[in-house]
Amino acid sequence: MTTRTTAIDPVTLAVLKGRLEQIADEMDATLYRSAFNPIIAEARDACHGLYHAETGATLVQGTNGLPIFVGAMAFAVKAVIDKVVKEGDLHPDDIFLFNDPYDGGTHLNDFRLVRPIFRQGRLFCWMASVGHWLDIGGNVPGNFNARATDSFQEGVRIPPVKLVKAGAMNHDLLAILAANSRVPVSNYGDLNGQLNALDLGVRRLTELLDEHGEETVAAAFDAFTARADALMRSAVSKLPDGVYSFEDYLDNDGITADRLLIALDLTIAGDRMTLDFSRSSAPCAGPLNIAYSTAVACCYVALKHVFTDVPANAGCLNPITFVIPESTLLAVKPPKPVGGYTETILRVIGVVFGALALADPARATAAPFGTINALSLAGHRKDGSRWVMFSFFGGGLGGNPETDGLNHANNPISTATIPPVEILEAAYPVMFTQWALRPDSAGAGLHRGGLGAVYEIEALTDADVFLLGERGVFAPFGVAGGIPAALNRFTWQSDEGEKSPPLASKVTDVKIRDGQRVRLETPGGGGWGDPKRRDAEAVARDVRLGYLGRDAARSAYGVALTDDGALDIAATATLRESSAA
Repeated sequence: MTTRTTAIDPVTLAVLKGRLEQIADEMDATLYRSAFNPIIAEARDACHGLYHAETGATLVQGTNGLPIFVGAMAFAVKAVIDKVVKEGDLHPDDIFLFNDPYDGGTHLNDFRLVRPIFRQGRLFCWMASVGHWLDIGGNVPGNFNARATDSFQEGVRIPPVKLVKAGAMNHDLLAILAANSRVPVSNYGDLNGQLNALDLGVRRLTELLDEHGEETVAAAFDAFTARADALMRSAVSKLPDGVYSFEDYLDNDGITADRLLIALDLTIAGDRMTLDFSRSSAPCAGPLNIAYSTAVACCYVALKHVFTDVPANAGCLNPITFVIPESTLLAVKPPKPVGGYTETILRVIGVVFGALALADPARATAAPFGTINALSLAGHRKDGSRWVMFSFFGGGLGGNPETDGLNHANNPISTATIPPVEILEAAYPVMFTQWALRPDSAGAGLHRGGLGAVYEIEALTDADVFLLGERGVFAPFGVAGGIPAALNRFTWQSDEGEKSPPLASKVTDVKIRDGQRVRLETPGGGGWGDPKRRDAEAVARDVRLGYLGRDAARSAYGVALTDDGALDIAATATLRESSAA
């Protein structure tokens, strides 16, 4: 598909935008309803969209797809285009499959299916689907191996290959995929859900093209790109020129206790922005590295959070220059491990937020809890069948200039939902003995952070336990005088008593017996503004709701309560006057 000159009126453009987004949304819904594993079916860890025939650039994405996939999929489609150009072998009913994290992927669990759309014998555009499969081999069930030192320990890496050639399924490839998973039936169900979603997308797009014609739809694609470009340039131009630097740290790489620096120097010059990550730490031994395409994708997510009016189209990146050297852990090549990419991209998004807040303090938002806490439990049921439970968990979002942070929310990388306890208990031999807000976990502030959560899980069979998380050493930061939130905390029961990870947020090869429990206490969000300026009645209400203890109300906020929980106005005034002195 090349750039067209067909004029298109605003009404038709709006209609096509809605129709095209609906196609992607319907593809998403089809996969959610047919996937076997809860991470897709319930948590919605998936995405669909349309991509440029020649460049792979994002043209249209749905409103429900995982944001990090929105940014990465353009690189994935370009990888398929490069393969087609090199080999010269493409048919209308081909479907490519791969999970290569260094070539447009993210980590090995995220499987991409890319399908060409032909019209009148010519390639018109590409359609793609991505979803998180439950297990794809490697040393650790669920593939979040906190001790991995190369990608071979994380699972099976598949380059772009034809799953379907001219309409014929490659059953040998299916056999290879099945043989390299602990839960092949789950993966097979997810694959068929993705195939069905693509089939539906082809039907819907064909109907649209038959109705409006290729020239008109292609002109709409061009208009979407131009509009995204113009809106991003306008947003950037409103920021003051200058260089804004921000830094944050990852706890460790899972191998040593050494911290990892994520550093950004953000330059605004007119309507252009440069994101320079050159000062970040070198590639690490453990799985906290990411590939260049993943780094760009998470910057896209951060910018979309800040500039909400800019549409999901590759044009929004035209005014952005990325400086992400291979000398950093943000642009590694194989076989460096990348399975913990979810933790690193959260820190990258956080430093983009932090740097933009320096450029425009009105946009300042304290840090969210900043870890997905990738927890896997695995074992054998009493009938001998294998089970693997993987899930991620919520925490508090940061306070901001307008409001407190959300309690028990999801991270900014995601529109995904935390899988419901009922689904997890129905699917796996586990029982949640606690699922609650975590008191005193929010960072104090004029607008406090949101609360983290407490999850306690009892295994109903002997089980192996693996955790790949963060924020166990470096707490979510506060801004504008706000206080950091509580640290992440993980413990498990053993015959010798309660234990916790030596590296705070990461552990492998833990074994618990039937009836023993693991306990995850997630961070809240950082606070925004001086806590002593918070409305005292709001602090008293937080204490009455159990969000905050009396001691914290007194020490962090300078608020005293009577024995019955009411605000002690005189004592509070004295406390706040003494702290201001």
